Amino acid sequence: MLLVIDVGNTNIVYGLFEGAELEHQFRVESGRGRTADEYAVVLRQLCEMHGVQPSQVDAAIIASVVPSLTDPMSELVKRAFGKEPKIVGPGIRTGMAILYENPREVGADRIVNAVAAYEQAKGAVIVVDFGTATTFDCVTPKGEYLGGVIAPGIQISADALFARAAKLPKVEIAQPPKVVGKNTVHSMQSGIVFGYVGLVDGVVERLLAELGHGCAVIATGGLSSLIAPLSKTIQSVDPNLTLTGLRLLHERNLV
Repeated sequence: MLLVIDVGNTNIVYGLFEGAELEHQFRVESGRGRTADEYAVVLRQLCEMHGVQPSQVDAAIIASVVPSLTDPMSELVKRAFGKEPKIVGPGIRTGMAILYENPREVGADRIVNAVAAYEQAKGAVIVVDFGTATTFDCVTPKGEYLGGVIAPGIQISADALFARAAKLPKVEIAQPPKVVGKNTVHSMQSGIVFGYVGLVDGVVERLLAELGHGCAVIATGGLSSLIAPLSKTIQSVDPNLTLTGLRLLHERNLV
């Protein structure tokens, strides 16, 4: 089995592939104070709960946007499974030209998403990833990573509102019954959710106008299932896009 690890600012997602099939997926909090041993214990317990033995894992690949967690994740793989993981970064073969001014500035997750989305779309594509930040990544018809947009994520935008407005309560991020809220909770939910839908559609429409050609628009990430159905521009949702991209990069780097 292939172990793929997507290290984000809020969560770490582990995936286990058997061939092209994602057999298991585990999500844990990105606790920066944990050691490699602690991560190894947690992951091995999760694997055992699902009947996966350490000996079944024969390779691993990691994409991390949290530098302080990259080494612990690498050590986790070595200690728990006895394997040397691949790390997405400079030197790894992506099969995709990076047209960013400084390719080293592009987050590993953005490249991984772009690779998976282009493989899926077979042409120009925009990936909207709803993570701690919401990113919009553009891939050309030739399969080149062009660049994109980084916006504050919906959760941190909401958290800022809760923290800075003393009389407003903390509310669940959920679609309200109507746009016009008749109470404080629904009014806040309307502003957070529909306001964010407006942000997403506005950015995608501007990207499409600037690119000058049609693009598939694929969403992924935690709140994609909430925003995508309300969006005019998002065409499909793939919650496992990053994990699939890691599998593809592993395959492209087999010796």
